[in-house]
Order: sequence, then C-alpha cells, then structure tokens
Amino acid sequence: MQEKISIVELYGTNVFNDTQMREHLPKKIYKELQQTIKEGTELNASVAEVVANAMKDWAMERGATHFTHWFQPMTGITAEKHDSFLTIEDNGRAITEFSGKELIKGESDASSFPSGGLRATFEARGYTAWDCTSPAFLREDSAGVTLCIPTAFCSYTGEALDKKTPLLRSVEAINKQALRILRLFGNTTSKKINIYAGAEQEYFLIDKDLYKQRKDLIFTGRTLFGAAPPKGQELDDHYFGSIKERIAKFMHELNIELWKMGVSAKTQHNEVAPAQHELALIYDTCNIATDHNQIVMEALKRIASHHGLACLLHEKPFAGVNGSGKHNNWSIGTDDGQNLLDPGKTPHENAQFLLFLVAIIKAVDSHAGLLRHSASNPGNDHRLGAGEAPPAIVSIFLGDQLTDIFEQIEHGEATSSIQGGRMKVGVNTLPVLKKDATDRNRTSPFAFTGNKFEFRMVPSSGSISGPNFILNTIVADVLQEFADVLEKAEDFTTAVHDLIHKTYVEHKRVIFNGNGYSQEWVKEAEKRGLPNLPTMVDAIPALVYDSTIKTFERHKVLNRLELASRAEIHYEAYIKQINIEAKTMIDIASKQILPAVIKYKNILVDTICNIKKLEQDSSVEESILSDITKNVKLFYENLQLLEKEIQAAHCLECSTQEQAVFYRDHVAKAMEKLRKPADALEMLVDEGSWPFPTYGELLFNI
Repeated sequence: MQEKISIVELYGTNVFNDTQMREHLPKKIYKELQQTIKEGTELNASVAEVVANAMKDWAMERGATHFTHWFQPMTGITAEKHDSFLTIEDNGRAITEFSGKELIKGESDASSFPSGGLRATFEARGYTAWDCTSPAFLREDSAGVTLCIPTAFCSYTGEALDKKTPLLRSVEAINKQALRILRLFGNTTSKKINIYAGAEQEYFLIDKDLYKQRKDLIFTGRTLFGAAPPKGQELDDHYFGSIKERIAKFMHELNIELWKMGVSAKTQHNEVAPAQHELALIYDTCNIATDHNQIVMEALKRIASHHGLACLLHEKPFAGVNGSGKHNNWSIGTDDGQNLLDPGKTPHENAQFLLFLVAIIKAVDSHAGLLRHSASNPGNDHRLGAGEAPPAIVSIFLGDQLTDIFEQIEHGEATSSIQGGRMKVGVNTLPVLKKDATDRNRTSPFAFTGNKFEFRMVPSSGSISGPNFILNTIVADVLQEFADVLEKAEDFTTAVHDLIHKTYVEHKRVIFNGNGYSQEWVKEAEKRGLPNLPTMVDAIPALVYDSTIKTFERHKVLNRLELASRAEIHYEAYIKQINIEAKTMIDIASKQILPAVIKYKNILVDTICNIKKLEQDSSVEESILSDITKNVKLFYENLQLLEKEIQAAHCLECSTQEQAVFYRDHVAKAMEKLRKPADALEMLVDEGSWPFPTYGELLFNI
C-alpha cells in the first residue's frame, strides 16, 4: 500500500514562490521585488542582498548545500556550475554565505559554449544574470539538494548567448505593442500583457539494458539501423491504452518530482507508437513555461534510470513508427484576466479579437520561413511530413466558424457566427454533448483551437523558447504597424474594419483547413506561393533574411550579429550531428554487423557443404546464402561510399552553410543507402547471431 500523498500540499514545496517570499522577506523588500517582477522596474542591490540571504536560509532548511545559476545556452540543453554556500573565515571558522552579488550575477567561460563567432576562443568571459520573473527551485538528486536559480546568459560585450534572453526581450516587445492596441479600444485598466505557453511533451521509454547494447541510441539518440518488427502501431492499440505497471511507477515518481518543483504536470497517457508516451503541462507565462519544459526533459531522463528505463527525446528514434513532437500552445492575455484570443459567443461582433487574429495571420504568413526554422533540428527532418506530423509547409487552421466570418468580411459585413449546437450520440442513457463550432485538425502546423494557437511542428528534444520568442516578435511587429495606422485614423471603427478586411485578403493564402498530409496540399501550397522548407538546412537562412533582421532589430530582440551568429550555430549543429551519426554507422557497420554477417555466412557455407556431402537438396540454403551475399556486397559498397563522403566533407574549404548542404545532400543520403541492405540482412541472419537488440525487443520488451 503506497503512502497517501496530498497533491495540494506537495505542489511547489521546492519552489521559492510567492508564498515563500511573503514568509521569508520583510514586507518592504517583498513589495519592491514584486514590483520588479510584475512591472519590470530595476532591482535595487540592497533588495537583492536581503532576497539572497532569505533564499539561502529557505534552501538550507530543506537540505541544500550548493546553489547554481541554471541557464540555457545554445547547446539545446541547460547548463550549471555548482557553488557551495560554505565560506571559510580568516580564523578558519566555517560559515554559510550567499550574497546579493552572487544571486544577481555569475560568471562562466563563454568561449566554451556555442557563440557563432560572437566570441573568439581567447575571449572567455560570459555572465549569467538572475531572472527574477522565473522562481528559483530546489532539485533533489544524487548530488543532494541544489538551489537552482534561473538566469539569462550573455557575453562580456552584451550579446545574447542563450535561449532565455531573446524570449524576455520579445515579451517586452509584444507587451508594448499590444497595450497600444488595447488603449485604442478603450482599455485603460490592463497594465501588462502576458504571453502564455503550454508544452505537450512526447517521449519514448525503453529498457535501459537493451539501450546500452545499441551504440546508435547511446551516441545519437536514434536507431540508425533496424528492420520493422512484425507488429508496429497498425492496430492503434497503444494509443490511450492501459499504462503498464513499470511505466506507471515511473510516471508516479516523475509527477511527484515535478509537482514539488512547481511544474504543473497535468495529463499523461500512452501515445500512438509502441513505447511512446506524452506529458502535458498547464499553461503558464511563456518564460516560466519554457523553464518548466527544460525541467521536464531533464527529469524524464533522470527518473527513467531509477526504473531501469532509458528515455528517448529524439524526434524519430525508430523508423516506420510515429515520431515525437512537442505541441506548443500559445496565447496572449492581460494581467487582469482577459484572453485576447477568446472569440466570445459572437466572434463576428468582436472587433478586438478579429484584429489580433489577423495580426497573427499576417505575422505567420510574412515570416513563415522563420517560424519553420524555429521548429527545425536534424531529428525533425525525419519527422515532419511523415504520417503523424505536420508537413514542412507552414499554414494556419482557423476552422469553419472563423473562416466563415472572414469570408463574410471579405465580401461585405460579418453578420453571423456558426454556432456549435448540441450533439446526440444515439444512446438514451448518455448525455447530450455540447458541440464545438469547429472540429480539430491534427494535420495543421499552426491551428486555432478555441482560444489559443497550437504550434504542432516543434521538435520533442528542442526548447520552446525559439518558437515563442519568434512568435512574440513577429506578432509584435504587426501590432506596431496596426497601432501606427489606427492611432492616426479619423474614424476608428471604420479603420479597424478596413484593416481587418485588407489584412485578411492579402494573407488568406496561409489559411488551410484541409488535410495537411496530402500531396494535393503540397501542390496547392506551391500555387499559393507558400515556402516548402523540408530540412533544417533549408530553413536556417530565414534567420538572416533582411525582413527578419529589420523586424528583430526594430524591437531590440536580436541584432544583426546575434541573428547571424545563431545561423552559424545552427549550421554547425547540423554538421556535427550528421557527422556523429555517420561515424556511428561506420563503427556499427564495421565492428558489429559485418563480422556478425560474415560469421553467419560461414556457418551457412559449412551447412551447405555438409548437406551436399549427404547428397541432399541444399537449394533453400543456397538461396539464402545468395541473398546474404548480394546484400552484404551492397552493404560493404555503401559503407565505403559513406566513408568517402565523410572524408570529402572534412576536406571541403567552404562556408558552414555550404558544408551543411553537402552533409544533407551527400552524407545523409549515403547513410540511407547503407541502412537499406543492413535492414535486409537483419531479416536474413539468425536472430541469435544479430549483434544488437532488434526493434521488436526495444519497442515491446517493457
């Protein structure tokens, strides 16, 4: 019998939240800190000193011995350097100390993190700066209890070297421009705009002992070889199915860990593919939501090992079954509780809602390539456009109700809204259900889902910072344009109507309510002039488009150098990832598959010789041997080809963009060629002779 746990009492116990601040801080200090958090006023050094001491006392009461500035560099994961609270005085006496200076600022070797040329190797200094808008938390693990302080990370010369800084800047940008629009509609009470996000995290769990036998999973996070098992996901029996005991125990510990850290884990279930699962969080401000999603990914991996499991966050760890994404739910609201994306009961009469909606439509259409880039990494190249994921073409799903309203506006005035009504399910004992006005569209990359947008392209292993700071910035830019027009208008009501009409007509090409998986849509999108960027390498240039640079510099989110550095970092990341995968394939092919196949081939040859000595029919064995010989020959030829392509890539004297293109067009394609005969050989060679666990073992042995 498990000990009963009160979720309410447990939630947030390891967070220095508002409750803890009220309890541990003097009223004056608490008030000043809240003013900084809510209104963005500058933090006084004396306030930081008191907060630091209170934070230390609170953390040490719960067993903390160390603190760390927890930040998110451009590596895609978090980083931390642990410092003890312990200080030794001149007389040798040990005391504990944590100053305001230590809270506010930390220092790290910036040259050891990706900078895209912003920092030379010898220019090492970088700073971490306390983000007081995201609460500090305690992490309990084998190292003990550590106080984690969310921070931004910048270079000595002030450039952003992380994923948090542009996100915070983008929030300020959209806050400024959205408030201008609200004031024009007569709203004088809202003081701040909040951007909300909620991430739905998909992941795979496999047995850790089997994981350790797969070099490809260890080094790259995905299987580079593997024939399809007899059963995959075709029966749809795993989706929402009963959660297995071993997985349930993992989820139980995960929930407790997350709840203690104030992470609002809400929904958990089996996903479509075997061994695939999902965890969804309650919405929060996008900065905190981004931090929480990083905490979730770290906790998934750490806690999985407690149960003899390995967590795979890669977008496509197994060929032939669904990959993993991360749906980023995005909305915009006010500090006094108004959701600006809530259409209300009669959305055709809600001019404010329609204006914000067309602003988002224009932003997405104008910067579709940039938004596509925000959801790109090497793993997502294997996922997007497949059976379970949106295509690489960015489009918007509005649904029947809103599309009908805009069509009315296009041809005159909107006078009605399609209503949902009620749905009878045909069984008297079941209740009559309220029917939504619009069905959902799971094939859309960017779908309106009632009072928010769901960006479904985001990769499962990636940070949601990129999609959110890009969305915030491009929408802020359109809102600024709208505000500039409306503030000069003589007749505000007419000007709003005309602006909604004009914007919709000019950008309706990006709206598509149909099947995004179909080839017909690919052809239709091309006719509409929508960009189709199938790979990460295709999408990176959007970072340095003139339109991108002007937009991001206009709102002081990222400057030209910062954008160029991020493009360079992403090209390098792609090159390095594909290079690691290719070298891993060569290692597995040379040291495991070839020896195993040759050994089995020799056994088969001996068997055939023995059969012939007995003057028996050996035609079956000879046929198998022929198939193996044919495939092993092709396998070896393709292995040599891959080695040749990698060598050619290393000898290139060109830009990182050109090198990334070479890796995509030559190395990655040579990897595909090598895999095909390997997977065929797996089906020909005796299972006991195959050198590592198969898909069937990995996906179903839990």
